Amino acid sequence: MKTDVEIAQEAKMQPITQVAKALSIAEDDLELYGKYKAKISLDAWNKVKDNEDGKLILVTAINPTPAGEGKTTTSVGLADAFHKMGKNIAVALREPSLGPCFGLKGGAAGGGYAQVVPMEDINLHFTGDFHAITTAHNLLAAVIDNHIQQGNALDIDVRRVAWKRVLDLNDRALRHVVIGMGGKAHGVPRETGFDITVASEMMAILCLATDLEDMKKRLGQIVVAYTRDGRAVRADELNVTGALTLLFKDAIKPNLVQTLEGTPALIHGGPFANIAHGCNSVMATKFALKFADIVVTEAGFGADLGAEKFLDIKCRFAGLKPSAVVIVATVRALKMHGGLPKAELGKVDMSALEKGLENLIKHIETVKAFGLPAVVAINAFPTDTKEELDFVEKKCNELGAEVALSEVWAKGGKGGIALAEKVLAATEKPNSFNFTYEVDQSIPDKIEAIVKRVYGGDGVVFTGPAMKQLKEIEELGLDKMPVCMAKTQYSLSDDPTKLGRPRGFKITVKELRISAGAGFIVALTGDILTMPGLPKKPAAENMDIDVNGRITGLF
Repeated sequence: MKTDVEIAQEAKMQPITQVAKALSIAEDDLELYGKYKAKISLDAWNKVKDNEDGKLILVTAINPTPAGEGKTTTSVGLADAFHKMGKNIAVALREPSLGPCFGLKGGAAGGGYAQVVPMEDINLHFTGDFHAITTAHNLLAAVIDNHIQQGNALDIDVRRVAWKRVLDLNDRALRHVVIGMGGKAHGVPRETGFDITVASEMMAILCLATDLEDMKKRLGQIVVAYTRDGRAVRADELNVTGALTLLFKDAIKPNLVQTLEGTPALIHGGPFANIAHGCNSVMATKFALKFADIVVTEAGFGADLGAEKFLDIKCRFAGLKPSAVVIVATVRALKMHGGLPKAELGKVDMSALEKGLENLIKHIETVKAFGLPAVVAINAFPTDTKEELDFVEKKCNELGAEVALSEVWAKGGKGGIALAEKVLAATEKPNSFNFTYEVDQSIPDKIEAIVKRVYGGDGVVFTGPAMKQLKEIEELGLDKMPVCMAKTQYSLSDDPTKLGRPRGFKITVKELRISAGAGFIVALTGDILTMPGLPKKPAAENMDIDVNGRITGLF
């Protein structure tokens, strides 16, 4: 079997102007980045804003395992299947981060014969959006330290600067650093650190802003530090909101590319779902809904993370209402959730499958609790047996969820027709979409609602430092916002070793962070980190480029 990058390199891509025509996007509304990439002009919105919205399909998954699930691959393949059926379709995805691309997870452009292209460009720099976020974020950090150096007129407490720096790479050595060393001329010494760019509040703002004006307002509301008497200092007070916004003048525009089969793909923004809200931009999704009759989008990791945040944060802010939800799983991954070691996943073990299936069942229950129809997509593997597949389908059907075998990795859109037909039928089912909590509830009540309804836990415990932060947030009047949970993706609990469907657990909140510009409170749980580290053998070690510019090892 060819590698993902080999398949992508053999693809015959259409000029991006031709892809745009499929969505009735005029050439004048495109800003070209070569032949196969473009940004959509913000002026295009005025031409389509009165169009009726298409149907929105959310693709999520079970909790990920090393066995692989294939959520992005399924999203792309499902869109290609609708395309083959003659539907006016678009897929809306997140941009990949260079951190996991060079680290452990690899790229995020789909796989096999269900990919977005040009795959190498999308995974490496793309149109520069992440560089704009990194630069704007670090400009604000530099201005904060310069303000302190130049007399500190705002009386910022140097021990309470909340704004770190960012880098779009996995670099654990930068988690905790000391800056301003070398004497008076080099700044005021203080402790700080780096987060990965996708965890930046500015990434969240890019993905939640409705236009440039809204973005400017959100950037100004960022809480960057606290004064010595405890007052929150906003970015606006440093007089650089205009400069920050102009760095986003191009990055805010959605990117247009295509799948291997020529289906239009809007790829924009890329927050992680374990430490951020895990969805592509509101603007890209809204544009897609005006251009297409059906829009397939994905939210990161399992339904406990990406889907919950998509529904409780993104849909709340943007006024979106999904028509159906697809939950991706594999028989192999379910057996791993049931306790079977990775080396033995090829053998039939109905006991492990039944136990692991509890993870999928919980995610189905969660989607149904949101009032949405669910369809389960089982990614096909050669080792799957009819007995195993029939067992999964029977259990899902008992919960009112349809099941379809997806073969998009090997067959592209043709392998997703059965799934597309069931998803289309699901969009006609009753839909009583509702949120997990109301924003005017207390932060503990909101988190407890997520823990009990989405994770299946018993409640929440706040550490001493988190309780102190909670009190301060309440005193600042910033507690009436949605909550963005930062939690391990591997388990429904905050313990990554508890696979399947753990019960009787509580979630421990160790830290609460204010993201006033984005419009939510981040609750960090367990041992979650906002700057990942590289594995013992990074994916970067397998990558190369020859004298002709041909890339190998990128996946």
